Amino acid sequence: MGGTAAAAVETVLAFVNTRADGTGRRELFEDGDSFADWLAEFDEFDEFGGEAVATDADAAAARELRDALVTVLLAHSGDEASLGEPLRHAERHLRRAGSLYPLATVVTAGGVELASPQAGVERVFGTVLAAVATFAQSGDWGRVKACRNPPCHFGFLDRTRNGGGLYCSPGCGSQVSMRNYRRRLRQES
Repeated sequence: MGGTAAAAVETVLAFVNTRADGTGRRELFEDGDSFADWLAEFDEFDEFGGEAVATDADAAAARELRDALVTVLLAHSGDEASLGEPLRHAERHLRRAGSLYPLATVVTAGGVELASPQAGVERVFGTVLAAVATFAQSGDWGRVKACRNPPCHFGFLDRTRNGGGLYCSPGCGSQVSMRNYRRRLRQES
């Protein structure tokens, strides 16, 4: 995987892995202040220079974009619950986001990239969409997945040889196996 594709997938994962879950991670887009704090931490969004200003509406828009991306990543993992109407809804949202946060082609002697011509929070959303498009062009978009362990849904890059990874870590895979085992025991009793 080239440097541009690797940077793009890191941007996507940094954005989608901001949600709260049952393992103790807290919601990083809870409100405008927490979203601004998150923005200040990432070089990709350095236009803010550590002085990011975001409203509660910006945080809500970020959660919607993130949740749509997580639904697509769950579909990449073959998660049954994300297929059908949830996936169609997520794809509609992402099409709307694509029109709200358009991208520009930047051509240099070193190559071509997509970038957001907007400023502020709109630039952040455009940057995330540009990262998705850049990584998708690598041909490995289907390898960006969300963990199928229901309390987790952490985004990860499936590095397995056959692309069959379903969980972000062996721990999540073990949790699912144990829940299935206990369910079978209850059914047998």
